[in-house]
Amino acid sequence: MAAPKSGSARRWPADRADGKPARVFPVSPEKQHALAARMRALGVREDELEEHFVRSGGKGGQNVNKVSTCVVLRHRPSGVMVKCQRERSQALNRFLARRDLLDKLEARARGVADAALAERARIRRQKRRRSRRAKEKLLAAKRAQSEKKAARRAPEIEE
Repeated sequence: MAAPKSGSARRWPADRADGKPARVFPVSPEKQHALAARMRALGVREDELEEHFVRSGGKGGQNVNKVSTCVVLRHRPSGVMVKCQRERSQALNRFLARRDLLDKLEARARGVADAALAERARIRRQKRRRSRRAKEKLLAAKRAQSEKKAARRAPEIEE
């Protein structure tokens, strides 16, 4: 497979014939399996990802300045985009970009669920009956307010 040009998209190779994933990233096979499992769990397929390589900046010396080590990964269905230039190695940045993308997708899914959960809890609190102590405090506050207002009234003149 020829090295892609800067800005071109590349697909992740399929699994080998023996069922094990092809060694794509310079990480342990356990981490590759964990990443693949997370992608399956979130319903993210490799063909839904658009991957571009651009030049990085910052630390890394000549390698970072000459080689397109920065990875820009976009999930087409959701439009979520991740840019990773953490490491000097393009292959490692590809792995880290996928991990970051899955984190973002999980956070987005959890955010929707958390908002709905918070709304249900708020409604439940509103409908809940007040405790005896809470009722007494509320009535005491009302009594104090009414006494304040009564003190402000003009005195009644009796004839």
